[in-house]
Amino acid sequence: MMKIKHTIILFSAFIILFNSCSEDEILISDPFVVAFESLSKNLMDIENETSIDLVYSEMALENGSVSIQIKSENAIYGQDFKTVPEAIGNIITLPILNGELQNAITFLKLNANLFETTNIEFGITSIDYINSNIQGYSNFLINSSAARGTSIQVEVGGPNQGNQVFVDLSMQTTSFAKRDSWDLGFYNGNDFRVAINGSIYMATKALDVYNINEVTETSVESLKTEVAVGTFNPDNVAYIDAPNGNILETAIAEISDNDNENPVYLVNLGYEVGTSTPTIGSAAIAGNHRGWKKIRILKDGDNYVLQYANLDDTTYQEKTITKNTNYNFNHFSFNSNSLVNIEPEKEKWDISFTVFTNFIDGAGSYGFSDYVTQNRKANTQTYQVDTSAFDYDDFSLDNVNASNFSLDQTTIGSNWRDVFSRSTFSDRFYILKDPNGNIYKIKFLAITNDNGERGYPEFEYKLLQ
Repeated sequence: MMKIKHTIILFSAFIILFNSCSEDEILISDPFVVAFESLSKNLMDIENETSIDLVYSEMALENGSVSIQIKSENAIYGQDFKTVPEAIGNIITLPILNGELQNAITFLKLNANLFETTNIEFGITSIDYINSNIQGYSNFLINSSAARGTSIQVEVGGPNQGNQVFVDLSMQTTSFAKRDSWDLGFYNGNDFRVAINGSIYMATKALDVYNINEVTETSVESLKTEVAVGTFNPDNVAYIDAPNGNILETAIAEISDNDNENPVYLVNLGYEVGTSTPTIGSAAIAGNHRGWKKIRILKDGDNYVLQYANLDDTTYQEKTITKNTNYNFNHFSFNSNSLVNIEPEKEKWDISFTVFTNFIDGAGSYGFSDYVTQNRKANTQTYQVDTSAFDYDDFSLDNVNASNFSLDQTTIGSNWRDVFSRSTFSDRFYILKDPNGNIYKIKFLAITNDNGERGYPEFEYKLLQ
C-alpha cells in the first residue's frame, strides 16, 4: 500500500472592519483512501481461516463504512466459505471507526476440498466517508494461483542482522533462522558438495593431511591469519564459496569416492552475531570469534560421512548425513552436533535477506550486510531494470527480456541499497522468475525503520501476468 501525503490548505475567515460578514473556511485535503494491504492469498495456504486486512491512508476522524463485493467461481458462500462480517447479497459492509487506522475481514474456509479452479474475489465498491476515494489495492483474490504481490518488511533482526530470512513470493510467506545456528551445508543434488556459512564469515582451507588426528593447533597456527575473511589479500577468495552460488565452486572440493583423495580441512568458524548497539544508521554484524575446527568428509554410497574435532583433539566425532532431495542442503551445526532446520524446502523460497561473504577485485573476500540472494539451486533467476528504460508501475509481462535472466545469486546482492545515504536506489528495480515460472517485478522501499535504524529492509513486488 503506497503512503499518501496529506496537506491541508486552510483559508481563514476574514473580517472587514465595521462589517459582520465573513467567508467560510475552505478545507482542501487529499482523499481518505481505503485499500487492501496486499493483493492475494493462496487458497492452499489457508487451513481454516485467514485475515484479509484493509488499511486507511490516515486515521479515521469519524465513523463510516466501506462496501466490499464478493465474486466467486466454483465456491458457494455459506457452503464452501463465509466471512466475518457476514456478506448480505454478496456485499460486506465493513465499519470505519473513529480513531482507527485499519480493519479486517475474517475469511473462513468451510470446505477443505475446494477446487483448484476456485476464485474468490473481494472488491471495494464504495466508501461512505467524507472526501473518500477508491485507489491503490482495491481488489483481493483468493485462489490456488501464485500470489499477486504485496509489500513486506523483512525481519532480519535490526542493526545486528541476526537472521537469515527466506521469502516465497508466490506463497507470500517468510521464514527465518539465526544465521550463526549452522556451520556446514551438505548439498542434496547430484553432486557431493559441502558449503560453509558465509553469513558468519567462515573460511576453510584444504591441508596436505589425510588423517584428521595428525592436525594440531601448532601445525596450523601459521595459517590462521591466512584462512580468514576481510584480510585484504586477494588470494583469500580461495577459502570461501563462490559468491555467485555455483555449487561446483565451493571452497571444499567435490567429495571423492576414493577416501585417499579427501583431505583434512582447517575451518575458521567465523563470528557470532554481534550484540553491540551501533550508532543510528550503522550495523554491528560480527560478535566474538567462534574458533576453529578440523574436518574431513568422506562418502558412504549416497551418504556423506563427516569427521570433525577441535584442533588439539586426538579423537574425532563422526556423523553420517543422508541426502534429502526436498531441500537444497542438509545443514549441520557443530554447537548442537546435529542437523538443524534452516532453509524451507528447495522450491518454497525465492530470495533470502542475509549477511553475506562476497569479494572485491584486488582486495579479496569481504563481508556485506543487507544482502539479497536468490535461490539459484532451485533455478530462481533475476535481472536488474533501470528506470531510465522502464517505469516500475508501467512495466508489464510484455516488457520482460528472457535473455537478461541470470542465475548469479549476487544479481540483486547489495546493489539495491546505498549504505552511505541509508536509502534504496530509486533508479532501478528487479525482475525475478521463480522455480515455478512465475515472473515478478520487485522494488525496494527501505533499508531502515522510521527511526533510521539499519536492519529493517522493505520491498514490494507484483506478479506479471
